[in-house]
Formats: sequence, C-alpha cells, structure tokens
Amino acid sequence: MVFSSTAFLFLFLPLFLAGYFVMPAKYRSGWILAGSWFYYGWWRVDFLLLLVATSIWAWFVGTRIVAARAEDQGNAARNWKRVGVAIPLLVLGYFKYFNFGIDTVSELASVFGGRSISAWHVILPVGISFYTFQIISYIVDVHRGTVPAGRGLVDVAAYVSLFPQLVAGPIVRYKEIAYQFQSRDHGWDTFVSGVRRFMVGLARKVLIADAVAPIANAMFAASDPSLAAAWLGTLAYAVQIYFDFAAYSDMAIGLGRMLGFRLPENFNMPYRSGSITEFWRRWHMTLSAWLRDYLYIPLGGNRLGAGRTLVNLMTVMVLGGLWHGAAWSFVVWGTWHGIWLIGERLLFRDRAARMRSIPYRIVTLLAILVSWVVFRAESLGGAWDILAGLVGVNGFALEPSLAWQFSTGGLVALAVGLLVSVFEPTVLRLVRRQINEPESQARGVGAVAGVVVSLLFLLSVLRVVASSYSPFLYFRF
Repeated sequence: MVFSSTAFLFLFLPLFLAGYFVMPAKYRSGWILAGSWFYYGWWRVDFLLLLVATSIWAWFVGTRIVAARAEDQGNAARNWKRVGVAIPLLVLGYFKYFNFGIDTVSELASVFGGRSISAWHVILPVGISFYTFQIISYIVDVHRGTVPAGRGLVDVAAYVSLFPQLVAGPIVRYKEIAYQFQSRDHGWDTFVSGVRRFMVGLARKVLIADAVAPIANAMFAASDPSLAAAWLGTLAYAVQIYFDFAAYSDMAIGLGRMLGFRLPENFNMPYRSGSITEFWRRWHMTLSAWLRDYLYIPLGGNRLGAGRTLVNLMTVMVLGGLWHGAAWSFVVWGTWHGIWLIGERLLFRDRAARMRSIPYRIVTLLAILVSWVVFRAESLGGAWDILAGLVGVNGFALEPSLAWQFSTGGLVALAVGLLVSVFEPTVLRLVRRQINEPESQARGVGAVAGVVVSLLFLLSVLRVVASSYSPFLYFRF
C-alpha cells in the first residue's frame, strides 16, 4: 500500500483520519501506532514483527541509559548505548548486505579457481534503512542528553513507526518530534496546509515521476545506447528520481501536518547547486544531516587535521553509498561524490561566490547526471555503456527500437520536470509558500494556488485509478 494507490487514498487514509480526530487526545499516540503498524504490516507481517521488535529494543535501551545515568554509572550508560546501536546495525547488515556479501565472496572464489558459494536469499524489509537510522539517533541522543527518553513504549514505538515517513523518510530525529507527541497544532489551517502539500506530492509522483519512468527504463534496458538515447534516458532518470523522492517527502510532510506534526524538509532545489557540497545540503537533507552528526563528526570531522578530514569525507560518502544499496555500483557512486567533495574542499574553499555562478552550476549538474547513471544502471558494465553513449561512442541518432517507447506525454513530462527542477525558485517558491502556509496567504494568490493544486490533484487521482501499481524508488533502499 503506497501513498499513490487507491487503497491508501480511498480506504486507509480516510478511516485513519476519522478515527484519529474522534479519538480523545490521550489515546492518539496509540491510534497512530496501531495505524502505522497496520500500514506497514500490509506488505508482510514478518516485516512488521521485526519493526515491533526493534522499536521495543530502542525503548528498552533508552530506559536503561536513563537508569544508569540516574545511578551515576557512566560506563554502564555508554555500554548500553554501544549495545543499543550495535544490535539494529547488525540487523540492518544482515538483511541488507548478506546477499551482497555471499555474491562477492562467491565471485572472488570463482576468480581464484574455487567453488561458488550458495546460500539462502534474504529479502530486504521495506524501510529498514530509514527506521534503523531513527532508532540509532534516538539511542545516541538519549545517551548524549540532548533529548529525554520517551515517556513510554507507545510514544517511542509511534515515533519509530510513524507511517507518513516510515518507509522512505524524511529521517526524523526524536529530539525534533518528542515535544510534538505531548502537544501539537490541530488547527484547521495546519490541516489544510497538510492536505495541499500532500496533493502537490501526489502530482509530483503521478504526473511527472511516473510519466518519465518509461523513458528511463527503456534506455537503461538498452545495450549500447546512442548519444540521443543516453541523454534522454539520463535526464529522464534525473527527473524521475528527484520528483519521485521529493514527492514522497512532500506527501509525508503533508500527512504529518494533517496529524499536527511538523516534519523536517528534505529537498531544496538540489539541481540548482553550484557544487557537490551544496548539492548534499539540498538533496535528501535529513540523510546528509544524519551522516554529518552521527558519522562524520564522531569520526573526527575536520578537527584532526586536513588529511584526516579528507579521509572522513570519503568514508562518509562510501558508507552513504552503501546505505543506498548493497552493490558495487553504489560504492562507486558514493566514491564519485566523495572525490568531488574532496576536490572542492582542496580547490574551492574560499571561492563560494564563484561556485554559485552558472559555469559551476553546469559542471555540478553534469557531475550529478554522471552519478545517476552509475546509481541507476544494473551493473558497472551497463553504466559504462551508457556513459559511452553520452559522449557519442555508440552513434548519435535515436534508435527506432527505443523511439517508439517514448510517448508524447512522457516527453512533455520530462520537459516540465526539467524546467521545474532547475528553474523552480521564483514563481514556484511563492506558490509553495502559499500552499504551505495558508494562514499567511494573500487572498488572490492563495485562491489561484488552491485551484491549481486541486486540478493537479484531480488529474493525479484519475491517473492513479487508471494506472497500475507504482512504488516509490526509495522503497528498495
């Protein structure tokens, strides 16, 4: 059950909201927890059991840390933190990297004349990368004393399982939301702003991301694509992944507001970045901040000298690549971004103004597009073929075998997506402000924005009803 499905739009969400608002305030956290567990269990009950177990573990470890601190047992508190973090990491490692590890060892054995290794196949639970990071941040922050432990198991489990952002972010830290479990805004304006933000997200997903997906899929499935095909497919995937993931974040933030929660923003026009450093401040912002605060800084950050700083940057980006997926292509993707971050730190530390210029933005966008090829390709060999196509090695004209798969609607959606993602700031930022903050709307602009958003939502619903199942791209991470 995804947000852009009839089951969610016409069954789960209306029933959940109806139950939530008739529920006395003191029982609403329990209702959120029950609804979130039902939503997650819709995929597989055994995945739900894993989520429940890890949520209970997070709550239990938090209580142990607080108890140890109360008894002035600093070592015990640190040990509980270490064990508390290690267990969910081991769980994540097993489910996400077991298959990758077996395949890698088997390939190495074959290279050296040994026998290939076979083992059972592990299925990756939906959203485990996201809720594991939330559990780790909760345990670490409780140990640091930057946030009190949850008032009870229900609040902690509801935080870990909060269905709007459970399976694909934003990655929410407990300290950002803890007080909201005690008191939050259920005003009409907040609810309406949430509904409109959800509508915008649905339109991003259904009208843009899903519309350009066939172009990207056709090109990435082709062998030796021409220059025209490679560029069309690469741009299509850049638009698809941005609008697909931004759509989920918009819908998550909108659903959160319907329930009175203020979830953190996750995107800020990333394709307008003038450097890869800036890109990571704008793309998947909650992941970037998490990696900085819970990995980069604990590794030493920039406090241990220039050489160590560069090592830390590369370590964070390689691990960030592996977080996205268990394949060597993700390692290469993370390494590529790490190389750019290191290069910018060495060459452009004092050139922030120049890096905001058009030439730097073009170079940055090209670096991003190259990275998306590696990210999307089925293998490193496939990525190399597409990169060769981008420079014309495989010819220039669009192949007839691909051209028939590129519909007019998909090409129009691609053009609109490119314009919005690159040139969004002025008009669309104004409209977005009106959508997000209806209490501050000027009547005319607000009314126009409301009509536009409503029409886009209606088109999106019609598309959802007429189309097949289309999961969000980040579900597989």
